[in-house]
Amino acid sequence: MTTLNDTQRWRAVEQRDRSFDGTFYVAVKTTGVYCRPSCSARTPKRANVAFFTTSAECEQAGYRACKRCKPNLSEDPQVALARAVAGALEQAAESTPDAMPSLAELAERFNFSPFHLQRVFKRHLGVSPKQYALGLRQKHLKQTLRRAARVTEAVYAAGYNSQSQAGVAQELGMTPTQYRNGGAPDVAYAIVECPLGLLLVAATERGICKVALGESRRALAQAVHEEYPAAHVDPEHRHLSAWVTAVLTYLRGAGPHPNLPTDVQATAFQRKVWTALRRIPAGQTRSYAQLARTIGQPTAARAVANACGANPTAIVVPCHRVIHGDGTISGYRWGVERKRQLLEIEGASAR
Repeated sequence: MTTLNDTQRWRAVEQRDRSFDGTFYVAVKTTGVYCRPSCSARTPKRANVAFFTTSAECEQAGYRACKRCKPNLSEDPQVALARAVAGALEQAAESTPDAMPSLAELAERFNFSPFHLQRVFKRHLGVSPKQYALGLRQKHLKQTLRRAARVTEAVYAAGYNSQSQAGVAQELGMTPTQYRNGGAPDVAYAIVECPLGLLLVAATERGICKVALGESRRALAQAVHEEYPAAHVDPEHRHLSAWVTAVLTYLRGAGPHPNLPTDVQATAFQRKVWTALRRIPAGQTRSYAQLARTIGQPTAARAVANACGANPTAIVVPCHRVIHGDGTISGYRWGVERKRQLLEIEGASAR
């Protein structure tokens, strides 16, 4: 499982990101209390915070459990199983991507029947262990394609055991060579000022492939080039100018939420979540649990949160409309304050 650094942990605390609950604990030196990352209590000062891996470590260091978020309560055993299996797959993807454990091997390792393990995993993460492993393999392939000397080497290093690139192309949405050369050759982008800072919109001829917010033009441009090295500024793009105008008009409170086409790669589960996001009316919000019920997987709230976090076309696909069940606003890649501003824009429009 990927190790978090303190900067990532603090960002999760600032955003009250529930997806990190159980991954680490936050101890506050001035109060002697430890919490979950998503605790709704007032955010402490960074200088007063220490991080621990387990609740036992917190208590051994002299901290007591927060009465609000109750971090000392034991985790649901089914959630713990799903998390442990996901960790085993992530570890295998990093060390031996060409030998990912099968369902039978996972079942033997965790001492459950294959049927029970698969049912619990899919209930809590929204996909089967095999689909989860395929997603990890695809991520590894993308990373490897950028640095390997040859495409064939990258394909094998990522765990694909055939020289045929047809299956790989189906997963990537393009051939490995096309992805290595920067993805679709016609990705164009524009960076403009908006009420939330700087706005980047990147698109192919088929639709928008990336939306990002920030304060630095250089950082935004670098981000899009990391995913699409061949991306370029193209004033002659057939639709980009109109799409950017539609997003800006919405952000200025002068028009409805833009119903624009997108062109992104995603798993079936992610597409299901993103489609549900676009069906939430402007001016309304849903909790992660409500969205999970909407897509017919009521116990997959954590997987829904992960899909929201992976959404590459923010604003156009309105993941900002999902908040925690207790009403707190958190877990937004572009910052909690921007999420709050977006909800205020939509609330004013709805009124």
